[in-house]
Amino acid sequence: MDNKRHNHQNSSKPVQPLSAELALGRTPAFKEPRLIGDWVLWLEQRPHEQGRTTALIRPWGQPDRPAQELTPAPVNLRSRVHDYGGGVIATAFQGDQLLLAWIDAADGGLWFQRWQGFEQALRAGDLLSAINPPICLSCLEEAQLADGLIDLPRQRWLGVMEVAEQDLLVTFSLNHENQPAKVLHRPADFAGYATLSPDGSQLAWVEWQHPAMPWEASELWWASLNPAGLIANSICLAGSRPMDDKQISIFQPFWLPSGELVVSEDSSGWWNLMVTDKAVEPVPFPAWRHPWPMAAETGMPQWVYGMRTSAWDGEQVLSAICEQGYWQLRRLDNDGQISNVDQPFDDLAGLHAQAGRAVAIASNATKGPGLLELDLNSGNWKHTPACEPVVSANAISVAEPVWFEGSNGMASQAWYYPPINGSNSSAPLLVKSHSGPTSMASCGLNLGIQFWTSRGWGVVDVNYGGSTGFGRAYRERLLGSWGEQDVTDCAEAARALVACGKADSTRIAIEGGSAGGFTTLACLCFTDVFRAGACRYAVSDLTAMAEDTHRFEARYLDSLVGNWPEQRELYEERSPLLHASRIQCPVIFFQGLQDKVVPPAQTERMAAALRQNGIPVEVHIFEQEGHGFRDSAAKIKVLEATEKFFRTHLSL
Repeated sequence: MDNKRHNHQNSSKPVQPLSAELALGRTPAFKEPRLIGDWVLWLEQRPHEQGRTTALIRPWGQPDRPAQELTPAPVNLRSRVHDYGGGVIATAFQGDQLLLAWIDAADGGLWFQRWQGFEQALRAGDLLSAINPPICLSCLEEAQLADGLIDLPRQRWLGVMEVAEQDLLVTFSLNHENQPAKVLHRPADFAGYATLSPDGSQLAWVEWQHPAMPWEASELWWASLNPAGLIANSICLAGSRPMDDKQISIFQPFWLPSGELVVSEDSSGWWNLMVTDKAVEPVPFPAWRHPWPMAAETGMPQWVYGMRTSAWDGEQVLSAICEQGYWQLRRLDNDGQISNVDQPFDDLAGLHAQAGRAVAIASNATKGPGLLELDLNSGNWKHTPACEPVVSANAISVAEPVWFEGSNGMASQAWYYPPINGSNSSAPLLVKSHSGPTSMASCGLNLGIQFWTSRGWGVVDVNYGGSTGFGRAYRERLLGSWGEQDVTDCAEAARALVACGKADSTRIAIEGGSAGGFTTLACLCFTDVFRAGACRYAVSDLTAMAEDTHRFEARYLDSLVGNWPEQRELYEERSPLLHASRIQCPVIFFQGLQDKVVPPAQTERMAAALRQNGIPVEVHIFEQEGHGFRDSAAKIKVLEATEKFFRTHLSL
């Protein structure tokens, strides 16, 4: 067996419990890394600064050199497009100048700044210098911006604006303050992931429309641009619409230097890359070829903007590929050959490459998320963790892949983390139901999980039917079955561990947030496996969500449950709030008052229904948090309060 997938808990020295503060309070999240000449730039979300996100830059391959912060406090980079955001910065390199545009959380505005001094900074270790103070290109009330790129020849920002219940592709000049948007294109509903051809004459992007989510049915659009940068003509090149017979999802188009277009699509049942057989021209349009077919994924669900799994590395296509839940880097050449890139990380995101170099956010079983810098020619790599290690290798519980018989007898996957003192039949077990629900439980080092294993808990993180990373058929198990497929899989994962002597059937708890919170409540309602539950901003009333949620997910339940309102009975059958009397165990809730995805009223009503039935309940409210907590103080409180609640009610 590969050593990196072994457990390391063989030391006889007792392991001290990991504190919540060490597990969650000190670790920033790295996001959206990119290479800019001889430099690497990335975003850092800092929980110790109430979740503020900033942009950092330093020379490539010099992790010991202090990074320079380009957007110091009080600047906070955040997009609220679709309420999930992402894609908050756009960059370009022009001569010795860096052009940086960002979305500011304070006003939702698009800001821009130029920097210079790169050659001098490389030689002498100086700081980059700002050419101009930040200027606000646009600050439009009731409009949200994200997912932009810098169109250098035309000196403009091009990206998504969400306004009046619709996405628009818009542009703003880099040379004027507080300007109105110039609308470039009006999609039917949603759009994003725009990419310019190398010569700037063509634009490609992704569109999708209700009732589909982008990972269900989406389209690749192409347009030629006239000298003024306006769309001369446009056409759909690939993908599908919601009502088409065959559903196809499109992910992350990008261009090759030759003018060929590459995109990931799942018509084969897997998100695989396809490429045009020649440079894209107005007419006739080239055919597509699939040079790298594989039973593995080169895409992921587009919950947020800014996601990247593939890039041109200067010689070949470089792709992060997920197979059986593990991510690996592979180079794909023009003749269809696939070669592995030797590096030790199997949880990868945000891949970017150029000129024989690559950068990504990477982790594995024993190393937490950090910046991976890889020289593709020499094979040398450096990994800079987001924080210094807070737990030794012998104190880490390493995920073991577990396949078990889930809903309808189908094989389902989970990651099992044994207690650090070893599995046994008296160990408490925590079942984790991930959010989404179209998301994925990964196997990289998660200190939140290590918090539990260091206290003698086993943890099973379930990739229930509907999860990403195992092909479209696996993902589609959840269609029409949310509240059933996921519930059965979570329950059966726990039963399987009890059956093989790794957990105590009387000490099984379950926790989840958002859609995972719904699965948690449904498990407590409709199975007899669990003895306590913890919910973060949980969906409890499907009928309320169908009638009152944000635009991005307004029709998501059509596929997960059934057409609304025609199939109202299904919504009522599966809503935990309407079956609260069936919950016979304690539940703890955590809710942000700024949540627009799951309104706080859902948590209030669910907690009240349980109290009325005499069930022990705790509710913790966070006034400044939304859907997904950012502040370390909130995260620490959630973890500590959950552990105390479980310890009290499971007699631990």
